[in-house]
Amino acid sequence: MPRDYSLTGPDAQRAVADGLVTEDWYRTPIDRKAMKALMKRADQPAIRDTLILFGLMAGFAGTAIALMPSWWALPFWLAYGVLYGSAMDSRWHECGHGTAFKTRWMNKAVYQVACFCMIRDPWCWKYSHARHHSDTIIVGRDPEIAIMRPVVALRVASNLIGLVDVPDGLRRMVVHASGRMLADEKTYVEAVFYPKTYLTARIWLAIYALTVLAALALQSWIPLLLIGLPRLYGCWHMVMTGWLQHGGLTDNALDHRLNSRTVYMNPVSRFIYWNMNYHVEHHMFPLVPYYRLPELHKVCADDFPAPNRSILDGFAEMLPALWRQRTDPDFYLRRPLPATANPYHDGPRPNPAA
Repeated sequence: MPRDYSLTGPDAQRAVADGLVTEDWYRTPIDRKAMKALMKRADQPAIRDTLILFGLMAGFAGTAIALMPSWWALPFWLAYGVLYGSAMDSRWHECGHGTAFKTRWMNKAVYQVACFCMIRDPWCWKYSHARHHSDTIIVGRDPEIAIMRPVVALRVASNLIGLVDVPDGLRRMVVHASGRMLADEKTYVEAVFYPKTYLTARIWLAIYALTVLAALALQSWIPLLLIGLPRLYGCWHMVMTGWLQHGGLTDNALDHRLNSRTVYMNPVSRFIYWNMNYHVEHHMFPLVPYYRLPELHKVCADDFPAPNRSILDGFAEMLPALWRQRTDPDFYLRRPLPATANPYHDGPRPNPAA
């Protein structure tokens, strides 16, 4: 059936009428004491990972600049771009949840830097992501659905170099700088945060303007390769792993085992992604810090569908489903549960009168 993914259209009203806007989500039963231990936060893992991240970024950028204009600089710029355009996404995500560090100001500091790199207003996206968790892949309610049905393959693929996300982020920044909010943002951002959003956009525009002026004055691409362009050429890893989160699975369900996917990944991808490959676990229990998700995965294993064994295995499962969804938007994958699992919670039946 046709889907309207906008937050102000008929599917937004239909989701409410059908009982999909609810707290009645399925959660795997876990002993309270065990869950309390899993939710315990610490500063050390995130401090270590943050020092490694910024140290690598400085090292890659410094080496690339030293090697300019030789082509030997290219791999170092590409590596820097992945950390800027992809790793900052997971830092934005975890620090936005407030779970990466135990110390609050550390979460806030890294969150602000990551928001700038990803061109995501810190106020709008905090509430956008809260909605993504409360109404995960509910059509008309979730503002962060990456793959919409029917799937338009060229549009989806073009985002590997940011051709969807970046123009949208820039457009929103310019609108905010003019002192306005977009209609969809008004559905989830409280009015008290509008002035902060406008101020942030104006500061960011000033930084980008100074970067462009520096590039012109120096007659060099280096300022733009340090700030701005990496969001385009370095986002491919974020987009690739983001597709695996929910791609090919169902919408409008109230069970994260139905609409999210866990994929085992290599250590480098897990560092860039900050363990969000354990995505069913994260959505079901979002207050568990990223460094405890492997433990949570073991606790939930008997109640979850089998994880994909690798990124390639995940794509082998997902891509045929996405290809079919080009012409059959109602098709989705329903992954088998182990015999030890509780049955799926599909949610309420649609309301025919809606």
